[in-house]
Amino acid sequence: MKITIWLFLGFLVLIAGQGTRASVLHVGTASTDITPPLPFALMGQFDLRIARTIETPLTANVLALETRNKNRSLETAILVSCDLVTIPTVLLTRLRAQVQKQLPGLDVTKIIVNATHTHTSPVLANDLLTYPIPKEGVTQLETCQTFVVNRLTEAVVRAWKNRTPGSVSWGLGLAVVGSNRRAVYANGTAGLYGGTHVPEFQHLESAEDHGVHGLFFENNAGQLLAVGVAVACPAQEAEGHLAVNADYWHEVRRRLKQRFGDGLCVLGWIGASGDVSPHPMYRQAAEFRMLKLKRGGRLEEVGRRISETVIETYEAVRHEGLAQLPFTHQVTTISLPMQIVPEADYAVSKAEHDKAAAQMQSDARTTEKVFAALNWHRDAMNRYEKQQTGTQPGLETEIHVLRLGDVALCTNPFELFTDYGIQIQARSKALQTVVVELVGPGTYLPTERAVRAGGYSAISQSNLVGPEGGKMLVDQTVELINQLWNK
Repeated sequence: MKITIWLFLGFLVLIAGQGTRASVLHVGTASTDITPPLPFALMGQFDLRIARTIETPLTANVLALETRNKNRSLETAILVSCDLVTIPTVLLTRLRAQVQKQLPGLDVTKIIVNATHTHTSPVLANDLLTYPIPKEGVTQLETCQTFVVNRLTEAVVRAWKNRTPGSVSWGLGLAVVGSNRRAVYANGTAGLYGGTHVPEFQHLESAEDHGVHGLFFENNAGQLLAVGVAVACPAQEAEGHLAVNADYWHEVRRRLKQRFGDGLCVLGWIGASGDVSPHPMYRQAAEFRMLKLKRGGRLEEVGRRISETVIETYEAVRHEGLAQLPFTHQVTTISLPMQIVPEADYAVSKAEHDKAAAQMQSDARTTEKVFAALNWHRDAMNRYEKQQTGTQPGLETEIHVLRLGDVALCTNPFELFTDYGIQIQARSKALQTVVVELVGPGTYLPTERAVRAGGYSAISQSNLVGPEGGKMLVDQTVELINQLWNK
């Protein structure tokens, strides 16, 4: 009898303890226009492009998450999705510093900023492919950077201050958006956007990931406040335009807001897809015929496919929204080995560098493409010379791993090739695993078979980290995810 009483009292203590530890999800959102004053230089190509018109505005969409036990904060994450090519380190550093001044108690390392990779957005840092920007008649780099950082800071602070009790549900849909853009030929070589109509064409190098991940955040009244959508395809359908354009994410947002209201915050996340593009690699004529018959373009078609999948997924999972659930956010920095620059690549870069330098010296009208190529090859040469001394350090890489209920969300700063993203999802113990790339400067990270085949995006000039580092990134990300589920 005494044993039974003690067991019963122990059970009551356990229930009481769980009640005091109960965590309630709080959700805050904000959106802002981050289009700097026109005209400004566009990022993403070797050529200088000056945007003088806006086709669709560039936006940043912010989701602030916090679990609370009464007045005590338990865990936080602030996710910021930006219509930019990449997230330069200087931009993230400035953003965190400014937010820290306005929100002193916030752990600003929990701010995650990703790019959608639209190639019609402003130059924000002195990148390897940055060309001389005219000193007059265009908004300067520093002005663009300050404008974007100020807008992001305001949106992050606003999202944090307007958080309210809410719930989250999640689901997975499918939509064909991207195609592997590396064509492999009979001699074993590969080319980025290589022709597929020639007899030598064998296959596209890798599989695509057609999953469309959706995380849906509601308030206690059942209103959909925000949706995070992950698609394994960079937003570069409009990459050659000379005007500002948020690419296919603008159409996704337009359609979702049409369905759920203008106040909806839509975060675009790019899954592992450094070797993928929305441009079709074969049967283009048949696809373009269908677009003509539908009286639309590729941007509209891609946006329709994604948004319809998201809506369908939400209708299936909305009844599963949870206000109390496991929420953990880990931030860590790992050191990845730098890609070795082979002697042959060094010789190519030196020859191309010297050719470009001579051209610039002899012709004052040298194009921006020559200038960008000069910087690109000079960087490869510098890395080769440094590795000869044996002093080349690893690349310090910040990654985030979140557990939100049954979902894992993990980040990396690269244009990560698709195979790596598939490996992470396959080995993860989470029910659903969302990989978000371009949370940082965005250099390519190719696979071993891509490096063997060569071509832009896989040669050493194109990347700072190679397959060895890719394996380490996958292994350590999976380990961090699975530790959260082992607990």
